[in-house]
Amino acid sequence: MITFLCDHCGKCCTSLGAYIRIERQLSEQDYYCKNGITGEIFPVHVAPEFAGEIDEDFTSGTAGSRQGCIFLRRNPAGPGFVCAIYPTRPRLCREFRCYHMVIFNARSEPVGRMVGRADIQTADPVLARIWNDEVKPLPSPATPCCDPAWLERVRAILTAHGYREEPVG
Repeated sequence: MITFLCDHCGKCCTSLGAYIRIERQLSEQDYYCKNGITGEIFPVHVAPEFAGEIDEDFTSGTAGSRQGCIFLRRNPAGPGFVCAIYPTRPRLCREFRCYHMVIFNARSEPVGRMVGRADIQTADPVLARIWNDEVKPLPSPATPCCDPAWLERVRAILTAHGYREEPVG
């Protein structure tokens, strides 16, 4: 199993973040938030460098008009985005993986990623064809990335064509 590596693209926070709502402000850096999917209430602590920004968005009423999560911020140290509450982010965010499997060619080069329920991101036309012709037609459980039988079938298909997969944990 390989480790998930975040590339700070911000896509997860743009989509999932819409479900994170501030319920109550406790201080300039502390809030109670609600997960709109599960109803879970959780405390968060904003990193000092973002405290004023979050407070301003929340108190001005612009938080609800933002696309995505109010805690998603441009990375001041480089490209991409960062989470202003990363150490105290909710379970929904902690468990999210934007890809569930990395696929390697015969030279052990990463050539594809399984994203979503069972889609693929790849520039390898052979892998794309194999995925669309042989993997996509498989009966798909609700969460393929967690179904051992489905994963074993995918592993067998990929191996037969000279590829290997590693789940992301």
